[in-house]
Amino acid sequence: MRRFSGAERWVHRTTAWLMLVCVATAACLYVPQLAELVGRRHLVVTVHQWSGLLIPVPLLAGLVSRALRADLSRLNRFGPHDRVWLRAVRHRDHRPGSRPAGKFNAGQKLYAAWIAGAVLVMIGTGVLMWFTGLAPLMWRTGATFVHDWLALAIGIALAGHMAMALADPEARRGMRTGSVERHWARTEHPLWGESADAPDDDPARRQGLSG
Repeated sequence: MRRFSGAERWVHRTTAWLMLVCVATAACLYVPQLAELVGRRHLVVTVHQWSGLLIPVPLLAGLVSRALRADLSRLNRFGPHDRVWLRAVRHRDHRPGSRPAGKFNAGQKLYAAWIAGAVLVMIGTGVLMWFTGLAPLMWRTGATFVHDWLALAIGIALAGHMAMALADPEARRGMRTGSVERHWARTEHPLWGESADAPDDDPARRQGLSG
C-alpha cells in the first residue's frame, strides 16, 4: 500500500543529506583529530554554514505537494490514541493493540516537532555566529553555547533515528519506494492501515479532501 509520495521521499532524502553534511562538517570543526585529518578549515566552515542554511529549503519547496502538506498536518496533530501510545511505551507494553497509531505514531510526531524546532534554533544561532555585526558579543557568546550543545543533542537524536530505521526494514522500504506491506501497516499503524484505502487520523483524508 502507498505510504509516501515521490515529493515526500525527495524532501526526506535531500534534507537527510544536508543534515549529514552539516553534522559531518561540525564534527570536523570540533574534534581535533578529525580537524587535523581533513584540514582546509575555511572550506569546511563554508560547507557547514551553507548546508545548515539550506536544510529548510527542501521542505519549503516540497510544500507544493498536497501529500506533503497533508502529512505535515498529521504530524502536527495529537489525538487521544497518541496518549495511549506514549503510555504503552512508557510502561513497555507490547501487547497487540496496545499502541494505536495513525499514519505516524506519537514518537514520530514528537521527533518531528523537536527536530524542526532544533533546526530553527541552530539556524538562528548560526547566523549570529556567522555575521558578527548582527549582535553584541554577549549575544554571540550565548549563541555559541546554545549552538554547540544543541548540535550534540541533534547528533544523538539523529543517531537514535537512524538506529530505529535500521531496525525496521519495512519502514525504510516505505521511504525508499513509497510503498509498504499491508500487514506491516496494520500492525505498526493500525488506525491508518486497517482498511484498503488506508484511512487515518485525518478527517479530511476520510472525506477525500487531501491526498
